[in-house]
Amino acid sequence: MMPNDTLSKILYIDLTKKKFEVKYRRELFEKYLGGTGVATQLLLEECPEGIDAFDQESPIIFAVGPLTGAFPLASKTCAMFKSPLTGDLGESHAGGRSAIAIRMAGYGAIVIKGKSEIPVYLTITKGKVEFKNATTLWGMKDGSIAARVMRQTEGGEGLRAIFRIGLAGENMSTFANVTTETYRHFGRMGLGAIFGSKMLKGIVISGKQEIEVTNKKAYRGLYDEIYKTATESPVMKKYHDVGTAINIKSLNSIKALPVKNLQMSSSDEIEQVTGEEIAKNHLARRIGCAHCPVACIHLAYLREPYDDDPYFYKTTPVCYDFELIYSLGTMVGIKKAKALLKLIDVVEQVGFDAMSMGVVLSWITEMREKNMIKQEDVNNIPVDWGNEDAYIKLVKNIAKPNTDFLKACARGVSYASSIYGGKEFAMSFGKNEMAGYHTGPAGYLGFLLGARHSHLDNGGYSIDQKELVKTELTPQNVVDKLLDEEAIRQILSSIAVCFFARGIYNLKLVSDAIKLLGFDLDEKELHEIGRQIHLNKYKFKMREGFRIDKLEVPERIYETADPTGKITKDFIKTGLDYAQSLIN
Repeated sequence: MMPNDTLSKILYIDLTKKKFEVKYRRELFEKYLGGTGVATQLLLEECPEGIDAFDQESPIIFAVGPLTGAFPLASKTCAMFKSPLTGDLGESHAGGRSAIAIRMAGYGAIVIKGKSEIPVYLTITKGKVEFKNATTLWGMKDGSIAARVMRQTEGGEGLRAIFRIGLAGENMSTFANVTTETYRHFGRMGLGAIFGSKMLKGIVISGKQEIEVTNKKAYRGLYDEIYKTATESPVMKKYHDVGTAINIKSLNSIKALPVKNLQMSSSDEIEQVTGEEIAKNHLARRIGCAHCPVACIHLAYLREPYDDDPYFYKTTPVCYDFELIYSLGTMVGIKKAKALLKLIDVVEQVGFDAMSMGVVLSWITEMREKNMIKQEDVNNIPVDWGNEDAYIKLVKNIAKPNTDFLKACARGVSYASSIYGGKEFAMSFGKNEMAGYHTGPAGYLGFLLGARHSHLDNGGYSIDQKELVKTELTPQNVVDKLLDEEAIRQILSSIAVCFFARGIYNLKLVSDAIKLLGFDLDEKELHEIGRQIHLNKYKFKMREGFRIDKLEVPERIYETADPTGKITKDFIKTGLDYAQSLIN
């Protein structure tokens, strides 16, 4: 590291005592770089073994990397915590301005513990932390209103990041998210619920810290090279033009797209919700995260008349991508873009992870379809495939549940199905609701074995697609590939760049980039650091009760056709057994 790099500063905040302190942990960043690596080690240090996720001593950890603020596409903040959804490792990444704001405020990581006696939000700037009364912001139906108040009240325009939760987080739904800059999220694993348990409504952070480099000329040259690749690469152009939503049509064409709770893997009725059609008919603008020239964030405008005056219209920007179209579109049988956008908007307002919510809604729909729950369990809402009005009501009811069934649903589909049945079609893996890829066995092994149970841990779905024309897809080589890529992704999320840039930032480029920031590590050393970070994650997971041989797999994945034809109980079991022999 550079001698004066503030990356080594960790800000510790105590919500109970309303105090803060800074510690220098240079050795920690030199060993694990930053981001995921540092956050994992801090979680091992700060989270007492076996503690309830909602205990006041359960920590929230944010960490950024050495490339943050220095190179293009290094836009991610890693959040680490004990997940209330899975009971073990909680990890979520967000872009926007979050990472650059933390880095410019002069910190490499932030650790938050304790619990406030009243709702508060934090302001972090100029070396200080202030604890602001958020009582009037608590309980608002639309979380964006609270963010607007914080934005208007606090300074730092153009530099700051604003984190906030909605009703789902306040009521501690285990899959509530944290929103930053309106359109980016710490989505998976329930960080919003941890905020809610601590009475923490939000955080406003800003600063103007400088970053040193070892060789300005070499730095400028490498920066320009990365920027040029990012703006001219066909892969990155895809993310700009249509975004990840381009995957809807391609996955549907190979019968790999979950439809109606994975009762089907394709549909002839999804044309209006494909990425190409939404871009053609509804796209309003594209925006990018800080220090990212790609601008992969796509906003559609939802235009609706006011209820009390049909002559006037409200226009709402709605962010969409592949996962939202899958989870709140095809998974629940919605076929029209406007209906999809309306549902996305409501899920955003109350602050749920969209993927988890879509899976929960689809499971509820099938439970009603099979008469496994009563109408009064869902407050007499007429739940049916594709009924966006019913789903909107249901989302609001789950955000503030008043029946035993809805309270169970607010804890995720794995928990709800353990109480009410329907586990065979409750689409969760490691207690985390599935992502939108029914590509083959590698995808599901990836969901199950990913250290944070997220499809972004590894490229299982891409292994399936690459192997479609080959015959050597075996459980053992799938697991070997998953674990090898896992080590590489740990490095990317530690430096910390967007995974969309993984085709640009190979380990050689990472080595060259961090060398200009005072880190002297070659490709082999980086790969070993990534492997150690992965093992540290499993160390925490197993400490908190995770076991590969206890993983549950919904029967539905074996019943619905996939492109490879290799999703079998034997393939999945053999893969899990082999992985257990390697990890243990």
